[in-house]
Amino acid sequence: MNKLSITLIFLLCITFSACEKDDICVESDTPLLLIRFYDASNPTALKAVSSLRIIGVGNGSPIATFGDRISSIDSIGIPLRTNGALTQFTFIANSGDDENGTETGTSDVVTFSYEIKEEFVSRACGFIANYESLSSDFTATPENWIQSIAILKTTVQLETEETTAHVKVFH
Repeated sequence: MNKLSITLIFLLCITFSACEKDDICVESDTPLLLIRFYDASNPTALKAVSSLRIIGVGNGSPIATFGDRISSIDSIGIPLRTNGALTQFTFIANSGDDENGTETGTSDVVTFSYEIKEEFVSRACGFIANYESLSSDFTATPENWIQSIAILKTTVQLETEETTAHVKVFH
C-alpha cells in the first residue's frame, strides 16, 4: 500500500509538472508606419487629404488600417511587408469611382525601403517585425499631388504609444 501511494504521488507530480500555462497573445503586433500629411507651402501646418485611398502595389485592395476614402484625413498608419525589404503603395487623393467603376483621382506611387529585424515576443505571440534604415524612393513631378516626402524616424518599432510620425508627406 505504501509503495502504491508513493508511485501515485510520483506519477501525479510528473503529470502536473509537465503542464504548461496556456499562452494567449494580446499585447503585440507588427508596428505600422505612421504618416502625417502637411501643407507644402507651410511645412509646419497639417493638411488633410480628401478621399484618400492607399493600395499596396501588387495587392489590389485598399489598405484596411484606416477608413477607405474618408472625406478628410491628416494622419494614417499603414503596414509594411514583412517578407521583403521594400513596400510600394499607390496613394490616391480625391479617390472615387466613375460610372464604369474605374478609379478616379490623382495617384502617386511611393516606395519605402527598410531592413527587417525580427523580435521574439513570446511563445504565443511568436515574432514581430521591426523595421530599421527606413528610406523612401519618390521623385516629384509637376503631375504629382505629393510634392515631397521626409523621413522623420528611420526605425519603426512597436512602442507603448505610437503617436510620433515616421514620415511627413507634403502636398
